[in-house]
Amino acid sequence: MRALIVGCGYVGLELGRQWVTQGVSVSGVRRSEVGAAELLESGIRVVVGDVTQPESMTAWGREWDIVVNAVSSSRGGVDVYRQVYGVGTRNLVGWMREAGVRRYVHLSSTSVYGQTDGGWVTEDSPADPLPETGQVLAATERWILGEATGDLAPTILRVAGIYGPGRGHALQQLLKGEARIQGDGTRWVNMVHRDDVASAIRAVAGASVETVGGKVFNVVDDEPVQQGEFVTWLAREYGLPIPPSATEEENAARKRGLTHKRVDHRRLREATGWAPAYRSFREGYARVSGSRSG
Repeated sequence: MRALIVGCGYVGLELGRQWVTQGVSVSGVRRSEVGAAELLESGIRVVVGDVTQPESMTAWGREWDIVVNAVSSSRGGVDVYRQVYGVGTRNLVGWMREAGVRRYVHLSSTSVYGQTDGGWVTEDSPADPLPETGQVLAATERWILGEATGDLAPTILRVAGIYGPGRGHALQQLLKGEARIQGDGTRWVNMVHRDDVASAIRAVAGASVETVGGKVFNVVDDEPVQQGEFVTWLAREYGLPIPPSATEEENAARKRGLTHKRVDHRRLREATGWAPAYRSFREGYARVSGSRSG
């Protein structure tokens, strides 16, 4: 199999590593040669290009068996989202059609779910987020399923908050002394380890078109956790003081756009047999920190 990973960064690099060990021929697209060494060291061929610049795609070649879109906004605002996810996805789909690609995996986010009642959400739940960035992601999904399903057999993966080696927003806040327990601490948080995102992509890539084509799947671990419980566990695991509660001003500043939901991944498990190696934050963060699981 020949695979092209567009946006071969944090997740894409790990996916490439896993595929290479299975004998897959992998190429990774980055916007520049910066960081090319880590791809080459993992056996991934480096391709330079930018989905927002369609002329840069002409050198990507053809005969790809599968293309994975794992591009990142680099924490940009709504304008960056529109360019990278909206315009970029349309450019990428146009190029794939010309190149004759037949399998496409698109990474989206569970942020498209705007639910705030603390209940469970599935792929059939409304995807109507409040923040404009989430709206861009949801609109891109709808466009893919409406315009690209016929010839590309796209699979959309809605990925929860990613953490892993060198990354984890809550952990970084804790280490800097900036972590806070939000509100009463009961807001549900959904996460998934980077390595499990990569294995989920491999799972859908290995499934039949009939099973995963034109469908949406959630990628999340087995155990949502309430925000207060999570940061308290992290603090104890690292031997740090338990963070204080956020002030009324801090809570008010964060309130808009915050969701309160538990994300279900049974559809992916039932369709492909996928299961996370890191079933919860406890296993994942213990491995990241090198400490005991607690």
